[in-house]
Amino acid sequence: MADEISTVMSNCQGKIVLLRLRNTQTIQGTLIDFDIHMNLTLNNAEDISEEKHLSLGKILLRGDNVLAISLPTD
Repeated sequence: MADEISTVMSNCQGKIVLLRLRNTQTIQGTLIDFDIHMNLTLNNAEDISEEKHLSLGKILLRGDNVLAISLPTD
């Protein structure tokens, strides 16, 4: 199972992903890298939780803060 997740995530590197966090924030950005703990590095990240989007730039998200990841369909 872990190998399947790693393969799917690897295929999404360089693509835009949508993340739902434990604190109810929704973050969108380009997936740069990830590790076995699902720590994620995103580029051009934006907080899209509210009507006004907040640009965050390049960020590192600790994996235990991520509730869900929406991956691109292509």
